[in-house]
Amino acid sequence: MKWFCKDCDLEVENRRDLPSNTYVVEYKDEGSVKYDIVQPRKTIEVFDYYWDNYKENLITFYQTEGVVSPKLWRDPKAKK
Repeated sequence: MKWFCKDCDLEVENRRDLPSNTYVVEYKDEGSVKYDIVQPRKTIEVFDYYWDNYKENLITFYQTEGVVSPKLWRDPKAKK
């Protein structure tokens, strides 16, 4: 699983230029709600990872606003 952002600000990070197979994960950690943006190989991988690490503190996960095909998406931070 690839992490795009750990403990994200969704107002900034949940963008349309993300791959369409990315997910926002909402969970509680140390008493506060946090958000991660991840790209799993399969959707069940998101649940398995966060359930194993956070158990009942996993709140939900859902698709990001990303609309770019994963095959065509290129990381803008990657070297050319």
